[in-house]
Amino acid sequence: MSGEVLINLTPMETRVAVVENGVLQEAFIERSRRRGIVGNIYKGRVVRVLPGMQAAFVDIGLDRAAFIHAQEVMPPGSPAEDQIAIGQLLHEGQALVVQVTKDPIGSKGARLTTHLSVPSRYLVYMPDSPHHGVSQRIEDDRERERLRALLETSQAEQSLEVTGGFIVRTAAEGALGEEIASDMYFLLRLWRKVSERKVTAPAPSVIYDDLPLFMRTLRDVMRDDIEKVRIDSRENYVKLIEFAQEFMPHAVERIEHYAGERPVFDLYSVEDEIQKALGRRVQLKSGGYLVIDPTEAMTTIDVNTGGYVGHRNLEETIFKTNLEAANAIARQLRLRNLGGIIIIDFIDMEDTEHQRQVLRMLEKSLERDHAKTKCTGVTELGLVQLTRKRTRESLEQTLCEACPTCEGRGTLKTPESVCYEIFREILREDRAYSAETYTVLASQAVVDRLLDEESAAVADLESFIGKTIRFQVEIHYSQEQYDIVLM
Repeated sequence: MSGEVLINLTPMETRVAVVENGVLQEAFIERSRRRGIVGNIYKGRVVRVLPGMQAAFVDIGLDRAAFIHAQEVMPPGSPAEDQIAIGQLLHEGQALVVQVTKDPIGSKGARLTTHLSVPSRYLVYMPDSPHHGVSQRIEDDRERERLRALLETSQAEQSLEVTGGFIVRTAAEGALGEEIASDMYFLLRLWRKVSERKVTAPAPSVIYDDLPLFMRTLRDVMRDDIEKVRIDSRENYVKLIEFAQEFMPHAVERIEHYAGERPVFDLYSVEDEIQKALGRRVQLKSGGYLVIDPTEAMTTIDVNTGGYVGHRNLEETIFKTNLEAANAIARQLRLRNLGGIIIIDFIDMEDTEHQRQVLRMLEKSLERDHAKTKCTGVTELGLVQLTRKRTRESLEQTLCEACPTCEGRGTLKTPESVCYEIFREILREDRAYSAETYTVLASQAVVDRLLDEESAAVADLESFIGKTIRFQVEIHYSQEQYDIVLM
């Protein structure tokens, strides 16, 4: 599999696209006014303790107070049954050093932890944990043992005091001993500076700010199969080269400044794919399609055969559609950055072997996902349940807002329903006030219906109340808006 990373930078925002085999797989967007803060370390102040929720709110300098659970305050690895009351751990006004684990999403504040960590290209340093580990995504036992040995050797060689533990990241697979040692030295120096700021910084304030998006992408996304990193800003291209020369020398030759006449996101139709990712319906090549509906509690995905009729029999048609859908769903989860509980309604399959193969295809397609996912298998109702870790807003939450007309429902009352509401409101007004005439201000569609299909009902109402009813079109009113003016 071959891949490219496209980076589009403007003063207002940074956009990153990860393309594999010519198809957009992931999109990251960061606005200058609303940068992601996951990974940042703050010195905050506890503003409210909630004993009933075993949690507290912490002011870290953002518009909304952030949230921390008692489990995130206790020492790392503490059993859940040994949990201490939040009131014994924190008190209002207390200064607290915390790290953001989840960006503010919607009306919810950021999520915090006191279990601090700082990442580099190959390692994650955890100053409060004495344990070493290797990413579970590295499956080869020999490679895991080799990396663990390199970790211990590098730690013994460090001139700086080492008190915490390290996790070897997936990107370290195949890394040399000097690369591991270099990363370890960098993290220990970085942590020494953070420790100094922990003591001197006021609360609330930022102690450690993670790298900007375009540098984080190089650190976290760069793999052997990424052939090119194209960036369309000359100034930031120089910064990226300097960063790569210091921390990722093997990647320098793959970074290039894009100076083409076409915008960089027009390559591989990235702009079009982002627009498609904001819609409910995803077309499959076979003619089938997916319907994706994010809700407050979970995301539901429905699979349909659509125009695909197959070649052999119904069961084979369903199986082929579900296989294609499994691959497409994994891509959509990454592209849209959907998190939390996800329920997939595949087309019902009678053959248990077909069910197993579709589930295996889904799990295999999810292996390339950077976010942690867990698939629980097929339920009694034939649904597939999985969870995907949510750390930042979805693509839709980043780019869109709730429709002011339907208030996020996705539907509008019909003109007929609005007409009947108007009739009821006129009756209500007539009982409460004395007026000679009523003037109804409404949208064009509602007024047209009142003067046409509902004209007989209007005449009956006028006769019943003994008043004249007039209508006036307001072009700026939505279909559900209306006003009744008493004259």
